Amino acid sequence: MSGDGPIIHPTADVDSRAVIGPRTRVWNNVQIREKAIIGSDCIVGKSVYIDHTVRVGDRVKIQNGVSIYHGVTVEDDVFLGPHMTFTNDLYPRAFDPEWHVVPTLVRRGASVGANVTIVCGVTLGEYCMIGAGAVVTRDVPPHALVIGNPGAIVGFVSRLGRVVEEIGRKAGRIQVRAPQTGEELEIPEEDWARIDPARAIRPRRDDARR
Repeated sequence: MSGDGPIIHPTADVDSRAVIGPRTRVWNNVQIREKAIIGSDCIVGKSVYIDHTVRVGDRVKIQNGVSIYHGVTVEDDVFLGPHMTFTNDLYPRAFDPEWHVVPTLVRRGASVGANVTIVCGVTLGEYCMIGAGAVVTRDVPPHALVIGNPGAIVGFVSRLGRVVEEIGRKAGRIQVRAPQTGEELEIPEEDWARIDPARAIRPRRDDARR
């Protein structure tokens, strides 16, 4: 299609009941099921699977080989790295016809690295960052940096993804700054307390602002 319509590769299998927003690009061998809704200005990479009734916001980048199953909602400006996947059933059995979808929510601006697995029933907070290969089994606070299996919080990041450090405390909130960019924000104390001290990551300073 031309103009403001979506651009869909001829090998993509897009159900006629799916809704795809303007300027979204859908690449080869993608499958998009019925009643899925994908926003505007998204990139849907090669061999992505988007299940029925999934909702994806605007300006979302879905890299090659990602699977987004029924029950998942992805908000605006999210990055989903190559071959990461979601689940949607906590107790799957091939021989049991009964299954219960457990919803998962990915909030605005979150980034999920390559080969990550998101176990269903969690919320990934705004602008959080999930490191490559992590397995996420519980809610992730906004701006948290998570790595490992099972996933653990090892720090917090700014809106631009830089690791932050504490610069003060005020009324139950941790005031932090990213040395590389000068960005400042506040993190609730209860979220900051979840950092794994044995694996805590410190900010890099090689290109910090003077």
